[in-house]
Amino acid sequence: MYLTQGLHRSLQRHPGKDALIHLGDGAPRRLTFAELLQSTARQAAALAGHGVGAGDRVALLAPNDDRLVLALLACWWLGAVACPLNIRWSAPELADALSDSAAVLMLADESLTHLVPQLQTQVLTLDAFAAQARGHVGLPDTRTGGDALAAILYTGGTTGRAKGVMLSHANFWAASVARGAELPNSPDSVALLVAPLFHVAGLGRLLGQILVGGTCNTLARFQPDRVLDAIEHHAVSDIVAVPTMLQSLLDAPEFRRERVQGLARVAFGAAPMPPDLLTRALDALPQAEFFQAYGMTETAGAVCMNPPANHRAGARERGLLHSVGRAGLGAEILVTDAEGRELPRGAVGEVAVRGPMVMRGYWRQPEATQSVFRDGWLRTGDAGRMDESGHLFIVDRLKDMIISGGENVYGGEVETVLRGHPAVAQAAVVGVPDARWGESVHAVVVLRTGSAPIEGEVLREWCRQRLAGYKCPRAFSFVPELPLSGAGKVLKSVLRAQVRA
Repeated sequence: MYLTQGLHRSLQRHPGKDALIHLGDGAPRRLTFAELLQSTARQAAALAGHGVGAGDRVALLAPNDDRLVLALLACWWLGAVACPLNIRWSAPELADALSDSAAVLMLADESLTHLVPQLQTQVLTLDAFAAQARGHVGLPDTRTGGDALAAILYTGGTTGRAKGVMLSHANFWAASVARGAELPNSPDSVALLVAPLFHVAGLGRLLGQILVGGTCNTLARFQPDRVLDAIEHHAVSDIVAVPTMLQSLLDAPEFRRERVQGLARVAFGAAPMPPDLLTRALDALPQAEFFQAYGMTETAGAVCMNPPANHRAGARERGLLHSVGRAGLGAEILVTDAEGRELPRGAVGEVAVRGPMVMRGYWRQPEATQSVFRDGWLRTGDAGRMDESGHLFIVDRLKDMIISGGENVYGGEVETVLRGHPAVAQAAVVGVPDARWGESVHAVVVLRTGSAPIEGEVLREWCRQRLAGYKCPRAFSFVPELPLSGAGKVLKSVLRAQVRA
């Protein structure tokens, strides 16, 4: 159970096959599996030349490309710990993560070095590091694996100190193998890595492809026209996307069905999928299998999946389309009350997870680690319910739940109703202090392009016809776009601060 094992397997099976292709501004940069393994061994030697040893942390700051993938693999080859950092963070946030991880080396894209703080950490550009590596003789693979730490992925940070999630080689293996066993991933597949590799969804997809010997294409950032070009001209069969990416793809002027005929599988997750958007995507891509993955950074990826079968007509009629699936292989899932007791089926409570994919804890934060574990179960912070057949439905983040007049309001339900209005493109709901009700519902709305201005009272009446009165927004803000994280999630903490200000 070491993360470089797939390289050795692929070297035996298909050394000349394309392993990694970066789709940049010029001609694609290609590496076969033989070349990828050799380059990884040389970069591991270069890391060692900079004093990096087993267990040392290496910070990585770059958009998705072949250089970042090589640096990740080199860390694991050497037995070091990869710390990929969010390229959208500010200099103070990066400084905090560098200090917290005590990284001995940072490899950064040249375009981002201006953000790198002047600390004790050695800093090299990825291009300079790659040039150094070409002069080294490759090191043998340490084959570090099992419970050894593979990565620290930082999560949060918008409302306080970011937490470093400690994930071992075994954590990633358990998540990847469980996914592959339920939804086999062909070695002939070509995955487009457009979800950021500093988030677990993108990183997990990379590892899944390496494990089976599939091909990875990388794009530095999500741009609908570039994604469509990759699908049409570079044989992309497999993509992981968050809802905002899917919406941008379908809204793109360049989108035409014939351009995406080669797309065979679409995985989505990381944020709630609006029902109207999912229906639209299923209709626009009828040849593709859709599945939803539910998990979090702390579980090294998905712990349950809603398979393609539940996205077909019969399952839609049974109400399974908007489930996140049932517990995946190796995972146990409960819906619990505030004391950790399992709730009856259909009741809403906190989702708890147990299994070999669950993190080792938060780096250097024992109190935070203790607070999220109860009797071996990871408390996810998600509010959900489970039906009699074990299908899980996520209704909201617990911290985003609004309590108005003693009633629980789940933002996802209100947002779905708002998006049903023909003038609304996107909507996010937050709670704001209210002297009478404790909290009241405030909706932040993005109108569709070309739509005429609309009064909040019109949308309030739309909601009144479809929701209980206490769930209806009492106030509205209209904005050109919603604030998004690097993973494409709506930053409700930012919205709450803006609304309250």
